[in-house]
Amino acid sequence: MAVYDYDLFVIGGGSGGVRAARVAAALGKRVGIAEEYRYGGTCVIRGCVPKKLYVYASQFPEHFADAAGYGWTVPQASFDWQTLVANKDREISRLEAIYRKNVQGAGGETFQSRAMLVDPHGVQLLGEDRTVTADQILIATGGRPAPHPALPGHNHCISSNEAFDLKELPKAIMIEGGGYIAVEFANIFHGLGVETTLVYRGKEILSRFDMDLRRMLHETMEKKGIKILCHAVSEWVRKRPDGRLDAVVTGGRVLTVDQVMLAIGRLPNTENMGLEGLGIEMTRTGAIHVDQYSRTSIDNIWAIGDVTNRVQLTPVAIHEAMCFVETAFKGNPTAPDHETIATAVFSQPEIGTVGLSEDEAIKRFSDVEVYRATFRPMRNTLSGRDEKMLMKLVVDGASKKVLGAHILGPDAGEMAQLLGIPLKAGLTKDDFDRTMAVHPTAAEELVTMYKPTYRVRDGERA
Repeated sequence: MAVYDYDLFVIGGGSGGVRAARVAAALGKRVGIAEEYRYGGTCVIRGCVPKKLYVYASQFPEHFADAAGYGWTVPQASFDWQTLVANKDREISRLEAIYRKNVQGAGGETFQSRAMLVDPHGVQLLGEDRTVTADQILIATGGRPAPHPALPGHNHCISSNEAFDLKELPKAIMIEGGGYIAVEFANIFHGLGVETTLVYRGKEILSRFDMDLRRMLHETMEKKGIKILCHAVSEWVRKRPDGRLDAVVTGGRVLTVDQVMLAIGRLPNTENMGLEGLGIEMTRTGAIHVDQYSRTSIDNIWAIGDVTNRVQLTPVAIHEAMCFVETAFKGNPTAPDHETIATAVFSQPEIGTVGLSEDEAIKRFSDVEVYRATFRPMRNTLSGRDEKMLMKLVVDGASKKVLGAHILGPDAGEMAQLLGIPLKAGLTKDDFDRTMAVHPTAAEELVTMYKPTYRVRDGERA
């Protein structure tokens, strides 16, 4: 029997890779993990965590304005971008140290190095100029923002990576894309006082989300002052003598801005890792193809997280890591469950959603009931803010099973997390109906919508 340096070697120190390394090490396995940039990965370093901090920062102007209706007199406020960036950096560094410490505390060995596969059991650590061997290898290298090399002037553009660390806050920005990253950053920059234009090639922002959420968020963002151009793309970007940028979009419209941010999707980090040489099967987009247990086309090599392009969410990568440990080291083959995943878009107002959209449900079920309520949340009454909230349940008319729950409004993400439990459990609308409401809350609408707003039978609305 071959003797290896490690029972498990993990390539990639993001949320999924670190979880797998830490849990496997805690089982007594000899574990090594290599990360070429910073431990914590996209989510902690340049994704979910700093984004949420910036969302909080961008919400304060509305809080200050709303305070007057509640009797508060708030002095003229000012914002300092450099202070926000510095405080964000401090928090990220703290979290990064925790991620590394957790692996080491469990008995794993951490490396600050790029890693490449040289054979099915060999990993070359470029930063250490040596090769180590492992019985099992897990690839968890994540993804990165997709560039747009075909766009003339793309070299003048930034991505979400750079947006967190700009030297100064722009006065005007154009963001290309209509997914959650583009939408979230549009709201962040607008909230911080930046003139913001969102350019999207599709007919409506946030494809794959429920259409009611998409339309209502679009309308609300425009009321706030965010310009949204759909059915449009950038055609070229040119730097002006004064240092600003001219971006030409579909129809010849010229937008003069300080920054152009591209948020047009993400690509898996699989280049120059030796994967092709080993014959590891990959998709057309460069993602690693895996079976239901996260195993690649080579038996002892596995992959989890964004690099597999299954569901690009941090909690999913962590779940896949736990399933991998069960399968590889506990003799308990466990396939990740990618059905009915709750998610949030930290727009303003934010979105929380779980399960099927109305359109998806109609395609799968012949009788669909839709329960829908729009109202002004209580917090907006004394403030005078006319922003509305949306609650929506999508139900199978035959079984009464709740297929989808969709929320637009304050704390929608928090509610979606809790709604994920009853939807995952397969509970019915009757279960919702006999649940007592918590009053006064916005969430009580979810258990007090007793009659369907409308039904859709065989694709026809009744």
